[in-house]
Amino acid sequence: MSDYANDVLVSADWVEDNLDSFQSDDPEYRLVEVNSPESPEDDDFPSRYDEGHIPGAVGFQFDEDLSDEGQRDILKQDQFEETIGGAGISEDSTVVFYGDGHIANWFALFAYWEFKYFGHDDARVLNGGKDYWVENDYPLTDDEPDFSSQDYTASGPYDNIRAYKSEVDEAIETGIPMVDVRSPAEFTGETIAPEGLQETAQRGGHIPGASNVPVATVLNDDGTFKSADELRELYADHNVTDDESVITYCRVGERSSIEWFALHDLLGFYDVRNYDGSWTEWGNLIRAPIEQGEAD
Repeated sequence: MSDYANDVLVSADWVEDNLDSFQSDDPEYRLVEVNSPESPEDDDFPSRYDEGHIPGAVGFQFDEDLSDEGQRDILKQDQFEETIGGAGISEDSTVVFYGDGHIANWFALFAYWEFKYFGHDDARVLNGGKDYWVENDYPLTDDEPDFSSQDYTASGPYDNIRAYKSEVDEAIETGIPMVDVRSPAEFTGETIAPEGLQETAQRGGHIPGASNVPVATVLNDDGTFKSADELRELYADHNVTDDESVITYCRVGERSSIEWFALHDLLGFYDVRNYDGSWTEWGNLIRAPIEQGEAD
């Protein structure tokens, strides 16, 4: 994986080789499975943490553990520190994230982005996520680890990787590239949310000036990331290059974190921000401009 700008992807083989370290009470290595609120039910696939997870992994629920549901926001710093320290993770831990049975690492990359927002240094991602792990017969367990709590002090937050409405307004005004990672049907306004998921906005469409690069297009069929050359060509086809700032967005900020990761960490683009308010915020705003129609 040396063709990427940063060494942040790990293989299933690497994780398997380090299972003893991930299961140790020593916080040097920690493995985190992130489940979505709508983890799919599949009798043939242990999509939920309690149905089977990688040995040593701790389980986080996106909406309950990594979000402030009252504010519809990410955790506040003190909430983050308490949650992460309580899971046995220290500031110095090498933390590897993987996701449940949605699109590979759908919500895991949101957790990765949130960790980076609060300044965690050594965060990595299991390439292919849980889908790849299960499909290739790597070991699973239903035993939950009980790690000693750690005193976690975040060095962040770092707002240079997060976009707010004001930055989106500026992007519309100045032509800063925006990448809408949702499906073409969501982008055009035909639908508001992926099939089977709750609609969280009043209007359909996309932010004016955004390009549609569906998240599945950055992944191979097995859920692993495409090569750096393939990713760079894909984004260049949408006039997204490393000489400009970029904003990514989706429905609630989780799919867009995948492409934030691809642009910021795999390709090394210098200024990439994830608009985690995404279409849930923009599609509910009064007088916020939208466009509908064909994807580019």
